[in-house]
Amino acid sequence: MRPTLVFDIETIPDLAGFAAVNGIDESSLPQAELAEMTLLARRQKTGSDFMPHHLHRIVAISCVLRSSDQLKVWSLGEPDSGEAELIQRFYDGIERYSPQLVSWNGGGFDLPVLHYRSLIHGVAAARYWDWGDDDKEFKWNNYLSRYHTRHLDLMDVLAMFQARANAPLDQMAKLCGFPGKLGMDGSKVLDAYQNGEIEGIRNYCETDVMNTWLVYLRFQKMRGTLSESAYAAEIELARSTVTDHDAPHWKEFLAAWA
Repeated sequence: MRPTLVFDIETIPDLAGFAAVNGIDESSLPQAELAEMTLLARRQKTGSDFMPHHLHRIVAISCVLRSSDQLKVWSLGEPDSGEAELIQRFYDGIERYSPQLVSWNGGGFDLPVLHYRSLIHGVAAARYWDWGDDDKEFKWNNYLSRYHTRHLDLMDVLAMFQARANAPLDQMAKLCGFPGKLGMDGSKVLDAYQNGEIEGIRNYCETDVMNTWLVYLRFQKMRGTLSESAYAAEIELARSTVTDHDAPHWKEFLAAWA
C-alpha cells in the first residue's frame, strides 16, 4: 500500500520580504510597526489583510502519515526550526516515500506557498517536481497537475474544480461529525506568533490536518474505496492514535469528537 500523507501549513506575513521588495530598511522599524505597515499596505491595495502567496512565511507544517502498519500525526521539525528546514523536511518525506498527498485547498494555497518559499530558500525537491523525466509513471500522474490524483486537493475535487462551490474544512468536518477547528483560526496565527505561542500554532495545525484525514476517510468510503468495515477500522485507528497523545489539544479534540 502506498503511504498517504495529509499535510497542512500555517503562515504569517513575510515582514522581511515585504520590506525587501518595497525598499524599506527593516532594521529601522520595530517588528510590530513593520507588521502594521505591511498589513495596512495590503489592506489599502486589496481590501484584505491576506498577503500574496510568495509573501507568506511558513511557521508550521503538520502531517498525518498512514502507512501499512501505522497512523502518525505530528509537526515537522522543532518549534524553533527555521522555514527552510521545515520545507526541506516536507520534501524529504516525499523523496523517501513517494506518498499519496492529500490536502484541503492545498492546490490553491499550501503548495503554491511551498513552491515560492522553496525557491527563495533553495530547497531541493526532485521527486516532487518529476513530470516523468525520471519516472515515466509521473508523466501520467504527478504531484503538479490539478487533475491528477497523486496530490488530491479534497476541497477542489468535491467542488468539481469550481471555486464558487468551495467549502471550508471547519464546516465540512463538523457536518460530518468531526471536531473541526478548535480555539484558533488562520486570522489569529500572526498574533499568536508575535506572542511566542509557536507551540499553540503547531497544535492547531495538527488538529486541522487530523480533521482533513477524517474527512478524507469519509470521502474514500463515499467513493467505495473503503468498505463500511474498513472505514470503521480506520476511524477507530484515528481515535486510538489521538487518544495515545496526552497533549491538551488532543484531549480537547477527543472531547469535541464525542
